[in-house]
Amino acid sequence: MAAIFAFIALAGRELYGVRYGAVSALLLLGCFGFVVRGHQLITDVALLAGFAMAYYGFVLALRRAELGGFWIGTGVGIGFLATGLLAPAVLGAIALLLPALGRDWRNRRYGAALAVAAAAAAPWLAIWPVLLYQHSPELFRWWWWTENLWYYFGRQSGSRTGILYYLGILPWYAFPAWLLALWALWRARGPGLARPAVVLPVAGFVVTLAVLSASSEARELYALPLLPPLALLAAGAPETLRRGAVNAWYWFSALTFSFFVVVFWFYWSGLELGVPARLHDHLHRIRPGYAPGFRWLPFVLGVAYTLFWFAVLALFRRSTVRPIIVWGAGITTMWALLAILFIGWADNAKSYRSVFVAMQRALPERYDCMSSRDLREAQRASLHYFAGIVTYREEVPGRRRSCELLLVQGRPQEEIAPVGQWQKIWEGSRPRDKDERYRLYRRAKPG
Repeated sequence: MAAIFAFIALAGRELYGVRYGAVSALLLLGCFGFVVRGHQLITDVALLAGFAMAYYGFVLALRRAELGGFWIGTGVGIGFLATGLLAPAVLGAIALLLPALGRDWRNRRYGAALAVAAAAAAPWLAIWPVLLYQHSPELFRWWWWTENLWYYFGRQSGSRTGILYYLGILPWYAFPAWLLALWALWRARGPGLARPAVVLPVAGFVVTLAVLSASSEARELYALPLLPPLALLAAGAPETLRRGAVNAWYWFSALTFSFFVVVFWFYWSGLELGVPARLHDHLHRIRPGYAPGFRWLPFVLGVAYTLFWFAVLALFRRSTVRPIIVWGAGITTMWALLAILFIGWADNAKSYRSVFVAMQRALPERYDCMSSRDLREAQRASLHYFAGIVTYREEVPGRRRSCELLLVQGRPQEEIAPVGQWQKIWEGSRPRDKDERYRLYRRAKPG
């Protein structure tokens, strides 16, 4: 996360000037999609750091070819080690497309930067695959074909795939950066469209959107690389906004986030202190099993973030960037209060610990292995984390096995029993979960 903010800020400063570095970082921080995913310990966050480095490298290459090329190659390498071939494909396409779109990259200096980028990326791209192949050619083939190409080309397309899915989620996922980005494009119409501050983010956004849309699966998580180019394109827009728009954005942010600060503390009082009693009963009815009580550390941290929010409102004077600062501070305060005051209550219902611990109690003392059907990535990771079990997936031909146990993820109202002689030995779900149900079957022994 530190690398993401740092390199987006550096890229914004190179494109627009010193004061715009912080604006670029704050616009990225303020995107709702970034808030949802940025806090998670997932490889996609490391991928985003690689993209941020590469964008900084692309713009720095206009001034310092060798250093810019180094950051392009390093960003490609980090993205590759994070998620595979996506980063080299997208960033490589952007690198080749920039000279065609912008004359600033159409020179020998940029060619030298790409040569340095190739040299900088080579160790990242070569060392790990070579070591994997030496360790196990079978695992290398599995990684290359299944974890990269099959995930992109071979999976069954769902109803959400394609460009329409990503364009459909961008209004909330990239809010408010996409609005400012559109305004920046409108203001730059004509000769201004050839400026590096427009060419680079537009090329990055279009190439990334095209590659993501061509994949056989679409998820909002995969849209994270769309956010940095939008933040960079939007960074110069606040200076051109009319005073009425700036004031409206400021007051909307100030009033909305102040309202939610009050609401969160009201709900905390009902959750932990029992005041009001009706709210207390309601919160514990929808998330049963949580043990309430006053705790000093969450209370002190929550008060600190609340004071921070009101200090931001009081200290920052009127300017074109004040709404961006207030919006970023409001997003930070909201997420901090949610994480500090309600994490235990939310985790009580969202965690899979209780589900898989209960399943462990139903397991026979001895069994050969466990297969799974329709068990998603997050659930497989939780099963491994909480119970130490890795299943053999029926959906992947190379993983199928005739195991004694079969774990099926489905819906509460729909049970699709496996074909053959199977006996259900356990069934469970998270508290109050109306969407997921887990059923464990044991193969009946002949005779």
